[in-house]
Amino acid sequence: MTGMTALLGFAAWTLALIALVVGWRGLEIVRGKPANSWGRGNAIESPSLVKRAEHAHLNALENLPIFAVIVLVAQVIGKSAVVDAVAAWVLYARIAQGVTHLIGVTHILVLIRATFYAIQFGLFAYLLWGLLA
Repeated sequence: MTGMTALLGFAAWTLALIALVVGWRGLEIVRGKPANSWGRGNAIESPSLVKRAEHAHLNALENLPIFAVIVLVAQVIGKSAVVDAVAAWVLYARIAQGVTHLIGVTHILVLIRATFYAIQFGLFAYLLWGLLA
């Protein structure tokens, strides 16, 4: 898998997470809830899965620009092979982290999620080192 393909996969995963939230909200609107029920500061209760999807989406969104910069700079400076070697593992770790987040937030699941994040962080550092060397 190339870095560009992994980057597209990362973006697609981020979009899929928010699609889950938007889909639930759309269903709630069809059921009669006002469309402005989810404004900032509103205390509308969402199911725990939807809340976890929102948090997983925000976490993916926080990390997408980092991965995008690494992949795109590698392309520009002609070092895409550095990224291509591990890009799939970044994507796999991101998806695993998000799926773990969707499953629940027990102590062990949070530790598993943190492990997948640590893998991504380590791969980001490895890629930066490879691009700067």
